[in-house]
Amino acid sequence: MSAPSLDPEAQANSLRRAQVRRSLTRRNRAEARFRALGMVSALAALGFVAILFGNILSRGIPAFWQYSAVLNVTFDPAVVRVPERPVQGADQSDADYQTALLGWQRRFSMVNWNTLISRAVLDAAPAGVTADQRAVLSVIDSGARFVLRDLVLQDPSLIGQTVPVRLLASADADNWAKGKLDRSLPDERQQLSRPARDLIDAMTTQGSLQRSFAWHLFTNVDSRASPASAGLAGAFVGSLYMMLVVILASVPIGVSSAIYLEEFAPRNRFTDVIEVNINNLAAVPSIVFGLLGAAVFINLFRLPLSAPLVGGLVLTLMTLPTIIIATRSALRAVPPSLRQAALGIGASRTQMVFHHVLPVTYPGILTASILGVAQALGETAPLLLIGMNAFVANIPATPLEQSAALPVQIYLWQGNENRNFFEARTFAAIIVLLALMISLNALAIWLRGRLERKA
Repeated sequence: MSAPSLDPEAQANSLRRAQVRRSLTRRNRAEARFRALGMVSALAALGFVAILFGNILSRGIPAFWQYSAVLNVTFDPAVVRVPERPVQGADQSDADYQTALLGWQRRFSMVNWNTLISRAVLDAAPAGVTADQRAVLSVIDSGARFVLRDLVLQDPSLIGQTVPVRLLASADADNWAKGKLDRSLPDERQQLSRPARDLIDAMTTQGSLQRSFAWHLFTNVDSRASPASAGLAGAFVGSLYMMLVVILASVPIGVSSAIYLEEFAPRNRFTDVIEVNINNLAAVPSIVFGLLGAAVFINLFRLPLSAPLVGGLVLTLMTLPTIIIATRSALRAVPPSLRQAALGIGASRTQMVFHHVLPVTYPGILTASILGVAQALGETAPLLLIGMNAFVANIPATPLEQSAALPVQIYLWQGNENRNFFEARTFAAIIVLLALMISLNALAIWLRGRLERKA
């Protein structure tokens, strides 16, 4: 007896169901693969970020702790032979008194402060450890003599007394104590002499040479004569002045331009050209803005070289397209019904924009402005072309004085010949710069959320 034949329509339906099941299976597998690839990509990105930050932190954090010694320094009157501070007489003019005071201060530069330092180091060294003055002085930072000079300048009564003073170890001594130098190299290839190395080891073992937090990294300026005391204060203030210039110039100009282009400008060929150029400027390499700033602000307007004002103006040119584009995007996100409702109740176009549209876009505009400033904070190439890579060993009092900037300071330290010491300090400066940029981004996110809740 033969099997009953299936209905052709039932067979077609069965085939279609099978095809649908296979299609669903393929789509589900494709979706699973896509999700897996997306997860792998996200994890890979997070992994690379973790590797980057881990590398920066592992190399930079040790630089925030530096070896120093608290020494009992005796200000021997036989060494510090300086007369008493001059007192202005009743018949003495201010100019004559200032001349006498400067002469008295110059006498301090002729004092052999190194003698006091070497005596204090040998007194703090363990018994039986001997070294000549040259070896002893190579253990302490060369800027220690200026520390003692300033102490006596501020308080001349210290002459004849013994007071504890914290003095930084030299860069080579710090490297040796931290184990950054190869101890297996022969003496002729070592950066420190054998007596100096033995003295460092003995003082470290004894505890008279200890690691402490390097506050001077934030309070001192850069230094070539005493690298152990080099700091970021001058570069930090220079970056602060530049950011003030960027905020005062780019934010009002950028927001005003975006409002005009989006709300008031007629749609014609001229405004189309402006919009295209703004979008193109956002993609121009930052070094081109440096060339423009050097040609216009320095060569044409004769503004001072290496000044934060010039750096701020250059960064303003670079930040403007970002602020304009982001502000226009925030304005376009406002529903047309809000504009129509404002116009419908009799508001003028200006009242509609400033009383109804802008309050809604404050979070987006503020976020765009802060992110633009954060981007400008980390730029290096434009600043190199306007001369801000020059060595400046002072804190600028005004935006017109010569200064460095944090990104440029990182560039300078990265190229320092003392790689064993300044490599860690370079990463420490990168940590400071990243902390500032992350703080600005976090501030933008917090303010946006707060303003959105209020709106």
